[in-house]
Amino acid sequence: MNLFEIKELIENNPVAIATVMDGNKPNVIGVASVKVVAENRLVVTDNYMNQTVKDISENNNVCLIVWDGEMTGYKIVGEAKYYIDGEWKKFVEDLEENKGFPAKGAIVVDVLKIIPSK
Repeated sequence: MNLFEIKELIENNPVAIATVMDGNKPNVIGVASVKVVAENRLVVTDNYMNQTVKDISENNNVCLIVWDGEMTGYKIVGEAKYYIDGEWKKFVEDLEENKGFPAKGAIVVDVLKIIPSK
């Protein structure tokens, strides 16, 4: 399975991203803008993140979960990198759904595993 197979689900439903804080404590937030950009890569917009960005700088392991109204969902495990400039920053700035929001940065996740919930 690759991200293109679940692109519509990812881009049109709730998504949460989990990171690991200092001391191996979990952190999870809901995110509004996630785009599939390759079969094993997605981009998450940072509009208002604080702890999540700090976590990724210290430990790049992330996990996302997405689901729809029928409770069909997937766990997506990957490694993240945060960008405050360059092509990925411009990519999130140019997204229509980010108009009027700060688009402070882009989190690019290279996906290692996709696990279905059912």
